Amino acid sequence: MSAPHVDIHRIARLARLELSPEEETRFGAELGNVLDYIKLLEEVDVRTVEPMAHAVPLSNVTRPDAVRPSLSHAEALNQAPSQSNGLFIVPRIVE
Repeated sequence: MSAPHVDIHRIARLARLELSPEEETRFGAELGNVLDYIKLLEEVDVRTVEPMAHAVPLSNVTRPDAVRPSLSHAEALNQAPSQSNGLFIVPRIVE
């Protein structure tokens, strides 16, 4: 299908694409095929299908939040290339 109801010039302009006349014809036909397939999908009865966000069930894979030993304040500052008044000094990134 050539999809006469699809304005391929407008779509190309919105996507900031320059299409040759041959590409317009080819992509217009391909887009028409996609739209035809979507029409087929609209005919499928999905009333008994539960809505989902993912095709497979997901589970949280993060580790448990537990208190663990870490560096003391002084040990962390010893590793800092620059420090002042007990704080890390970093390069300014916002002017």
